[in-house]
Amino acid sequence: MKPLIITLLSIIALSGCSATWSGFKEDTSNAADWTKGKVNQGADFVKEKTE
Repeated sequence: MKPLIITLLSIIALSGCSATWSGFKEDTSNAADWTKGKVNQGADFVKEKTE
């Protein structure tokens, strides 16, 4: 009985970890895209002001 409980708890823990990891990767990707957009906007603004 004990191995069954340990196995079930392990499966639950691992599935939660994989969902968290997927969310982390998605959030990181979104943050990188947002940052890239802001840097490009800043560069365009500086270019307009210096021309």
